[in-house]
Amino acid sequence: MSFQSVNLTRMGETVTLTLVTKKGTLGPGFWREMPAVLRELSDARAVILRGQELFSAGLDLHATGPQILPLLGDQAGFTALVDEMHAAIEGLAALPVPVIAAVHGWCIGAGLELIAAADVRLCSADARFSLPEVKLGITADLGGLQRLPPLIGQGRAVHLALSGDPIDAVTAERWGLVTEVHPSPEALFVRAQALADQLAALPPRAVEGTKRVLNDGLPHRQSMAAAVAWNARHMNAEVLMNALRK
Repeated sequence: MSFQSVNLTRMGETVTLTLVTKKGTLGPGFWREMPAVLRELSDARAVILRGQELFSAGLDLHATGPQILPLLGDQAGFTALVDEMHAAIEGLAALPVPVIAAVHGWCIGAGLELIAAADVRLCSADARFSLPEVKLGITADLGGLQRLPPLIGQGRAVHLALSGDPIDAVTAERWGLVTEVHPSPEALFVRAQALADQLAALPPRAVEGTKRVLNDGLPHRQSMAAAVAWNARHMNAEVLMNALRK
């Protein structure tokens, strides 16, 4: 199936989702297509999320503005519109397989909120990250204010969100937003593919269970109980014995 806002390419059991809109801007077409895009990922064992000339310039305000402006003051209508965007990001986060964001160039606003829903974030040395909504009179509402504090700490999330100022790749790694910085986009994409292949080769039920327990946000004891319950239901004796023989 072909899409206007993304390209899907497969290599083995991994799928790369490339944003193909102008400068990676996330306009109405992206949000509209994402449910079908996510369905196309149902047989993937790992997913790479990336851009073309840069990762993402954020929400396409020129295309989305005409939808948003008539709804200002209409809480029900505005909420219904933004819920479509929420569904796309939450659907990405809910995939049972690892999602690796490979960021080069700018990653702004909604783009940053999108990668916050990924499981692993890598970048190249030219990457820049910002959450500038406050400068536009907007409170970021696509999950960034909720996901960033556990990733980078409350103080750093507050600094990023209230200042609206960008951070570079070195700072992003130091803060924990990304786990690796690579010298060039080319090196980044090679590493992202290698990591995706590595994760795709792991037992899928173990990967899914690990994602669920990490992301459920349950209190400590409940989270441990959830991990035990998952293993009781899904641990594969054959996989375990094969691993022990190595």
